[in-house]
This record gives sequence, structure tokens and C-alpha cells, in this order.
Amino acid sequence: MQFLVAIHLPDDYDTAQENSALRADISDLNEEMIAKNVRAFVGGLEPARRARTIRADRNGGTVITDGPFVEAKEHVGGFWVLECKDIEDALDWGKKAAIACRAPVEVRAFNPVPPERLKARAEAERRG
Repeated sequence: MQFLVAIHLPDDYDTAQENSALRADISDLNEEMIAKNVRAFVGGLEPARRARTIRADRNGGTVITDGPFVEAKEHVGGFWVLECKDIEDALDWGKKAAIACRAPVEVRAFNPVPPERLKARAEAERRG
């Protein structure tokens, strides 16, 4: 099963203020995830103030606005996609992430892709 482990950072978070201990802890965690073969993907995000939100309008078009989708004091600042056997395993990694990042972490399972959708996708790729 795949799980999202999302790091929530305050809107005024400045990566330039990160100290070497924090960076080393996150690097160590990444190395451990790789060694245990659970890390499928990892990514850091720019500050939420640089986000753009796109909404569909009533006329079938779209409207783009500056800023994140929701107004909040914290937003997702980075994330891992992990391949774990179950939620307990994912939560164990989430605990390590919260400690390494010194920030709240959210753990959520991805919805499984129905087998018929996987089959249709594979057939479409073969036809190419």
C-alpha cells in the first residue's frame, strides 16, 4: 500500500533558517527509507504563498488566483510517498518524519487503483 507522509510547515517557514542538525536528521531519515526500500517518491514544495489555485467557473472555463486553496496558518511543505505493508508501518515512518522535520506530519493512504483501471491503462500504453 502507498501512503502520503506530508510535512506541515508554518506559512512563514524559511528554509534558509534550517540548521545543519535538522538537515542531517532529514537526510538520515531519507537514507533509512531508501535502505528499507519504502520510499517511492519524495518532494519539497515552495511556500504556499507561491501557489496558484485553479477553479472551474460556471461557463466551463477556469479562474486562476494567487495563493493556496485554503487560508490557513500551515500548509504542506514537503512530502514522501512510501510503500508500506499497512497503516501501522506508515505511522512508524510518520513518527520518524515528525521528529526529523520538527514539524507536524500527516499520514494518509492512497486509494487503491481498481484492477480494471490498471488493465485499461496498460492496454492504452501498449497501443501507444
